[in-house]
Amino acid sequence: MSENGCNPLHRRQFMQSTVAATAAASTLATGAGAAQIQGAGADSPKTAELPRRVLGKTGASVTILNEGTVKSHGALDRLLRHSFSRGIRYFDTAKSYGTEAAFKKWFEAMPEIRKQIFLATKDGVNYPDDMVRKIDQRLAALGTDYIDLIFFHGLNSRQVDWPKSKEMKHAVEAVKKTGKVRFVGFSTHDAKRPEQLMAAAEGGFIDVIMLQFSPWLDKDAPLNKALDACHKADIGLVSMKQMAGHTHALDKLPILKERGLNSYQGLLTAIWSDDRIATTCVTMMNTDQVNQNTDAARQFEPLKQAEIHQLRDAVLAAGPTMCADCDGRCGRAAGTKARLGDLTRFLTYHEHHGSRRQAREGYAELAPEERNWHGADLEAAREACFSKLDFASLLPEVDRLLG
Repeated sequence: MSENGCNPLHRRQFMQSTVAATAAASTLATGAGAAQIQGAGADSPKTAELPRRVLGKTGASVTILNEGTVKSHGALDRLLRHSFSRGIRYFDTAKSYGTEAAFKKWFEAMPEIRKQIFLATKDGVNYPDDMVRKIDQRLAALGTDYIDLIFFHGLNSRQVDWPKSKEMKHAVEAVKKTGKVRFVGFSTHDAKRPEQLMAAAEGGFIDVIMLQFSPWLDKDAPLNKALDACHKADIGLVSMKQMAGHTHALDKLPILKERGLNSYQGLLTAIWSDDRIATTCVTMMNTDQVNQNTDAARQFEPLKQAEIHQLRDAVLAAGPTMCADCDGRCGRAAGTKARLGDLTRFLTYHEHHGSRRQAREGYAELAPEERNWHGADLEAAREACFSKLDFASLLPEVDRLLG
């Protein structure tokens, strides 16, 4: 999905979160990202094209920026058309986002559009085989006879082994045999993402993974190693929910001023500098955000490792509200069963991404003990957190806004 918010410099991604770039030369090869970028197809004038990368084993050439959609305003129909006019050719939706109907309306008004875009949607299931029965529902909601990519939506900590299980392999094969879906993957922002990605690399049948992460992962971090394994297995990787917070504080950074980039554009550039990532999903809430992000994509040149480190340090100092690298260590250090990373993520959805319904629904799905952070050692949680979140300030806001 996407995230962007009312904060002008949040757009998903990087909004969606928070950004960045890997701290290891082995992870970030300067220029490697540019080397993988390809020219866009012949479906639009060259002036409208955005750079593309190949989405892993799928062989599909997708724009490095894709439009994440969320039902939080009434201008989505216009934004879809505007994003297309600006060169975006990958669009992301999901049953839970409430935005599939906007695509149906678009395709009915302009049937030729469907073949010119790469369309991804998502649905959650309790058992892998349930996905086959969901296909016709998604097709009807979207108003199309085929889907380019469908994700098993939001794999959780109880589904770590799914990506290498016989059951999920059978389900993926069955979905493709319908002839209505080209590729199958899963999305995740779970604390056990490293294990899920490693399972996918071992299983060999997952085409694409959409995940929350920050490109400035330490080279020895479990998630970074899992990304390497998936990249080696030629699994397409899509970034989301990178970060949020007071990113406007980065506008005066020399590395951004020299390139003529604002904070958000700088964060996107850092993510694109990781050549393992094929495309970044960003929820853009207005035409200005679309214009800025597509400008950044067209002008993309990889950041150097030292520049990424500067950006990382500035982002952490600015006070992020969500940790894109959360693996649950904050809760363990705090001695609590409360899901501190999820609580601050839902707060970010509510305050920065404009996804208030999603924030409330996610919060409501947590068990009482997973919401109850009171009595936890929040200073220990902050020290353990990759992004040094100020839990003592953020969690009371969670209670006030979502409780």
